[in-house]
Amino acid sequence: MHDKPWIFRTYAGHSAAAESNALYRKNLAKGQTGLSVAFDLPTQTGYDCDHALARGEVGKVGVAISHLGDMRMLFENIPLGEMNTSMTINATAAWLLALYIAVADEQGVDRRALQGTTQNDIIKEYLSRGTYVFPPAPSMRLTKDVILFTTAELPKWNPMNVCSYHLQEAGATPVQELAFALATAIAVLDTVKASGEVDAETFGNVVGRISFFVNAGLKFITELCKMRAFAELWDEITAERYGVSDPKHRLFRYGVQVNSLGLTEQQPENNVYRILLETLAVTLSKRARARAVQLPAWNEALGLPRPWDQQWSLRLQQVLAYETDLLDYADIFDGSTAIAEKVAELKREATAEFARIDAMGGAVAAVETSYMKQKLVESNARRLEAIERGEQVVIGVNKFVETEPSPLAAGTEAIVTVPERIETEQIERLNAWREGRDARAAASALDALKTAAQEDRNIMPASIECAKAGVTTGEWGAALREVFGEYRAPTGVAGAAAHPGDGLDRVRAEVERVSRKLGRRIKFLVGKPGLDGHSNGWSTRASGSPRPRSSTPRSRRACTWWDCRFSPARTCRW
Repeated sequence: MHDKPWIFRTYAGHSAAAESNALYRKNLAKGQTGLSVAFDLPTQTGYDCDHALARGEVGKVGVAISHLGDMRMLFENIPLGEMNTSMTINATAAWLLALYIAVADEQGVDRRALQGTTQNDIIKEYLSRGTYVFPPAPSMRLTKDVILFTTAELPKWNPMNVCSYHLQEAGATPVQELAFALATAIAVLDTVKASGEVDAETFGNVVGRISFFVNAGLKFITELCKMRAFAELWDEITAERYGVSDPKHRLFRYGVQVNSLGLTEQQPENNVYRILLETLAVTLSKRARARAVQLPAWNEALGLPRPWDQQWSLRLQQVLAYETDLLDYADIFDGSTAIAEKVAELKREATAEFARIDAMGGAVAAVETSYMKQKLVESNARRLEAIERGEQVVIGVNKFVETEPSPLAAGTEAIVTVPERIETEQIERLNAWREGRDARAAASALDALKTAAQEDRNIMPASIECAKAGVTTGEWGAALREVFGEYRAPTGVAGAAAHPGDGLDRVRAEVERVSRKLGRRIKFLVGKPGLDGHSNGWSTRASGSPRPRSSTPRSRRACTWWDCRFSPARTCRW
């Protein structure tokens, strides 16, 4: 009884499409079996690379995709009909999927053969990553449109990853990760069902294509139990709440990237062991084994990993799958009293937390009232304080800090840096694309897109036509901003502010005095490096919590304008 291995992925993409394409083909040649595409922040938020807010961020935390030509280049010599592609994209998920479909059409691939995933979880963007654009209602509508379109036309595609990964990165406890993710999934399915655009039989297919993207931290027994709890709760919810009768449609299907928050800049070689232990949490238990795994590189707390670093993470997966007997046995935890008790405890507490969210009106209401965001800020503050006090041990950070210099992390070439010329060259290509396209066809396609948005028609057909007409990412984003408007989510900081007894009373009194004199509150603008859009840095500082030197990994570096845009101050567009 030998099971097939999970899909091997590495989260990759930087600079421009040609550079990322070369990286993908190299990784596939090394035995990677699926792609996981990282997009840069302008692409994630619907800006062209020549927009003022894109300055300094083009190609930094992912690949820049401005139009169909870029997407064509990204997948050059990669047959999409044979590939399983995951795209970490949310606010602009409909657009990037439209570009992907347009390239597949050019390759002559039957859309029904396309396999992959669009992340497309906007609720967790409000809670953790921050790459949202539109208010909740139109954002949920766009998610629903992608789901219904792919169910009909791309039946092998996962239109949404319900993401608990980013919740843990933002500080979620295992119970919060379970409850918040399941509340998100229910909010999306309720939106699809309430639309009246799907019958009962098709709704079962919709449920069957919802997938999850989870996290696994170092408490790997707890994390393993969390995965089993996820599987049991999802089966119960889909059967009892939605009446889904087909057991296959009720399966908890998930991919994983193991925890990045716990990777340390100090003694980064220790991260190899952390990554391995976390991987065991999502592979050991057959009943709750991941369908796809992507591992961070050991040095992602330092910067973008080199191809060799990504190869090391890929080889870890391959050794586990091909050299061990992990895949030869039934679930080795069935019958364990300790595991069963922990799973039951997690389910009980998560169900209680979910009931509180449901009583508020569901996940969207819990975003708008800041309930979930505040809980995450509080949990992360407690985690950081525990590390600062030494109650939570982090080797190399607050215990066993003496070390020899690492030969692996020495020198300027220990990480990948994106050259400044990348932005200039991307803008030049964008200008050439605009010059070479049929401007009337692009304008007509944009008008049709806005009409579809205004008339509440599915956004995907019009988006695909925009892609084929040469519309750019920024133009698509601007058209929908015009129809839907933009949104600023609650920060959750005010209710979670920490006030430790640290002798800061005199400082606080001085802040009050100066604020009264100015006639307004003093505003403190925070800019920090972090994990592409994650708000941990500024929320930690704004809540007054201490922050240990174990930095959030900087491989997907967030820009200062991003934190400015979402900071409580909101005083500067940079």
